Amino acid sequence: MTAPDSIQNSDGRLTFLDWTRGLAAVIMLQGHVFHSFTRPGLRSEGPYVLSQFFGGLGPAIFLVLTGITLGFLMDRRQRQELLAFQRLVAALRRAGYLLTLAFLFRLQLWVFAAGQSPWTDLFKVDVLNCMGVTIALLSVMAIFTTADRVRLCAVLGIVIALASPVISSVDWGWMAPGISNYFVPNYNFFAFFPWAAFIAFGVSIGSLLRLSKPAEMNRVMQWMSLAGLGLLVAGQYFSNFPSSIYAKSEFWLNSPWLILMKLGGVLLVMSAAFVWTEYGVKNSWSWVRQLGTTSLLVYWVHIELVYGRWFGSWKETLTTPEVVAFAATLIVAMVLLSVLKTRWSKVYWREWLAPYLYSNSRRVSGD
Repeated sequence: MTAPDSIQNSDGRLTFLDWTRGLAAVIMLQGHVFHSFTRPGLRSEGPYVLSQFFGGLGPAIFLVLTGITLGFLMDRRQRQELLAFQRLVAALRRAGYLLTLAFLFRLQLWVFAAGQSPWTDLFKVDVLNCMGVTIALLSVMAIFTTADRVRLCAVLGIVIALASPVISSVDWGWMAPGISNYFVPNYNFFAFFPWAAFIAFGVSIGSLLRLSKPAEMNRVMQWMSLAGLGLLVAGQYFSNFPSSIYAKSEFWLNSPWLILMKLGGVLLVMSAAFVWTEYGVKNSWSWVRQLGTTSLLVYWVHIELVYGRWFGSWKETLTTPEVVAFAATLIVAMVLLSVLKTRWSKVYWREWLAPYLYSNSRRVSGD
């Protein structure tokens, strides 16, 4: 089953998902720049607060899209009529790939810090670690059908969200931080609770998209936008209740209502991206979508630039206009890097090197 040409590019990618991922990259870039370079005295003012408020939506978008991609993978393996065990192994391989990237990412940051970063930073639980661990645990979903995954993963996402305050209320002091940081809610880490809920929801959404016929995409996105709006309203309403069923709950850390509100925001962004790519930019080049096609590279490079030693003397010293200028410059630089990466990937190096390899072999053989 394929998407209509208007929402699918020549590589078979859904363009509105790339556009959504690119917007998440923009949100992430500005949020990290404000977080790293804004003067402490300016962090209570409107621009910084708004930057960090919207910046919190970026990771949720990335995690939901990761789940959608996983849902596509599981559906594709099912359509290939692979055995349940083979589908499970394919999902585990994706988890292993992300966990390998997570370690290499931390290793690169530690090496480039050249003694300014403790060795324990190698094991910091970042978003890639969360993705890898969550996919490994969700890999069991590969044994079910795509239709079953729509329901099961939606329920699983709700369970993870609802369980997050409970996990926070337990005393995990007896456990090594290197382990507990992977699943106990923490402001400094991307723990399984509650962030894994977004990946579970993503698998459900991705499975739904794979079940939808091309002619049904408009209707699906309409319902998705309504669901997003409903989640935002419901989350706002219930989060303002004076009482709670939880003995300990922090809204910005582990609140199920915050998770549902962010999910609602993600659904609205995806719906808007669908409308924009379907009826707006169409097949024209989009710098936002361009960022989305190389989001991993953008993430990797910008973290080093923003939090590494490259601009260390500017950390927490810039005014709001200076931070805005820095963020705009970084976004332009990341777009250029993305374009270079795309064009580099399209070069057939084997063909490019063939004349040189052939001439060398002739000289060696004496022909």
